[in-house]
Amino acid sequence: MTEYGRGPGSEPWHPEDPAYGPQGWEGQQAYYQQTQYGNQQDPYQQQPQQGYGDQQYQGGQEHYAPHDPQQQGVPHQQGVPQQQGYPQQTYAGQPYDTGTWDTGQQAAMPYGAHAPADPYGAQGPDLYGTPEAYPPPQPPGRRRAEPEQEPVHAEPEEPEEENHPFFSDGDDDRDDGDGDEPGGSRRGGGQGRRGGKPKKKKKSRNGLACLVVALVMAGGASGVAYFGYQFWQGRFGEAPDFAGDGTNETVQVEIPKGAGGYEIAALLVENGVVKSQGAFVSAQEKNPAGKNIQDGVYTLKKGMSAASAVEAMLDPANRNALTIPEGKRSAYIYAQIDKKLELKPGTTKSVATAKAKSLGLPAWATGHPDLKDPLEGFLFPASYPVAKGAKPEDVLKKMVARANAEYGKLDIETKAASLGLKSPWELLTVASLVQVEGKYKHDFDKVSRVVYNRLKPNNIETVGRLEFDSTINYIKEESTLDVGTVADLRKIDDPYNTYDIKGLTPGPISNPGVDAIKSALNPTPGPWYYFVSINEDKTVFSVTNEEHNRNVEQYEKEREKSGQ
Repeated sequence: MTEYGRGPGSEPWHPEDPAYGPQGWEGQQAYYQQTQYGNQQDPYQQQPQQGYGDQQYQGGQEHYAPHDPQQQGVPHQQGVPQQQGYPQQTYAGQPYDTGTWDTGQQAAMPYGAHAPADPYGAQGPDLYGTPEAYPPPQPPGRRRAEPEQEPVHAEPEEPEEENHPFFSDGDDDRDDGDGDEPGGSRRGGGQGRRGGKPKKKKKSRNGLACLVVALVMAGGASGVAYFGYQFWQGRFGEAPDFAGDGTNETVQVEIPKGAGGYEIAALLVENGVVKSQGAFVSAQEKNPAGKNIQDGVYTLKKGMSAASAVEAMLDPANRNALTIPEGKRSAYIYAQIDKKLELKPGTTKSVATAKAKSLGLPAWATGHPDLKDPLEGFLFPASYPVAKGAKPEDVLKKMVARANAEYGKLDIETKAASLGLKSPWELLTVASLVQVEGKYKHDFDKVSRVVYNRLKPNNIETVGRLEFDSTINYIKEESTLDVGTVADLRKIDDPYNTYDIKGLTPGPISNPGVDAIKSALNPTPGPWYYFVSINEDKTVFSVTNEEHNRNVEQYEKEREKSGQ
């Protein structure tokens, strides 16, 4: 127990210790007390030890004034007469006032009273003048012999063993000095501090934790290796592929319009044709014609190599697509659908007539009288995938939907009125006439102008009639140049006979393409009423009938030369 005014030593030395000079134990003790406590008597006499508030001293008593609220932190000290044997000292111009030490008197300092004033004023205490700084000499019975210096042998240092808390069993091998070993007091230390051998740390590892860590690290390494392999295979390795031309089992795969390599490959993988997308795309890139794969329905074998699949899709024989040329009539298209679906001739035409209103026609394309075919003009010329077993109405719906999309792009509803036409239906009819009369696309714009010129009310050349042979062929479902004389043609009683009626036919006479529709929307300005195509590279236009007859004679001569 550490008392106020004394060091935290254990007990006084023995009075008869000869190790500290000839003056004997009493002299040593007196000198030590005089240097440490002045004229105070030994505080280690048989005085009752009390707490901090009740400390007493044999030789004198400290007096502390009550706390002055005007001077916080600075206790009021009574004057102290000069102590015997020591002159009064001053510091920084002030006398050193340590309080009154009155021998023979005892006064208890109540617990909680203010500590003695700092003898150095505002300076810190002199730690070198305390028993803690210079502990008193120990009696002979209490002294420990100085350990002999053992010769130092250079030994190889052993690597310090890892003692991570994760591998520890929770024991703390550190010595905090509070153990039961000798010298384990607060001022002492462990054996290591006194020169003894340090404790050997216990090896403590948790085997289960090590196993868990090993498994986790192994699993993580396996995952990294797997994904690394997949990445390497995707970037540098060859993609999985079948070998050969495939099995005997066939499947039909429909490729939509505008599909790219990976989209086509995905459909082939889904249907079991090829093994991986990467293999097909790689084979497509290696084949010079690989980019020419068109939309449509393909009949392919399962389990084909990617290279074999690409070659098969480039072969038109494996492409189950129905291609509709520009300017073909609906009757021709119906026959092609029947043939593609292996149906009885006339099946598709019957479906078209019966279900025309449910196939997706716009409102402006319905309700017209005297129509020979309600779908004429709406079976848009393009390539359509037709799978085996499909229904005719499904194919017709695709064609009508495509026509609606293309006509919407060209905005024929809005532009028809600007051309003096009553509806987009009439614009579509004009386009169908341009398509079959013009024959060649480079003549479409002028042919379109001839149509509009003949439709004018003040037309004195044809008196408002179109007089196109193509309409006669439409009526007769023929395609010939020798339709007969004008007198005979006028006798044909049919709303599509343009030699007899004035104005346009009841509806389109073909299924025009985009070029013919654009020419119908943008005719070339000119005064022409007649034209004749002498050959593929030459079409002549004329304003009067006389000029036109001369052009016809030239046309006949060209036919004779060509053997037609």
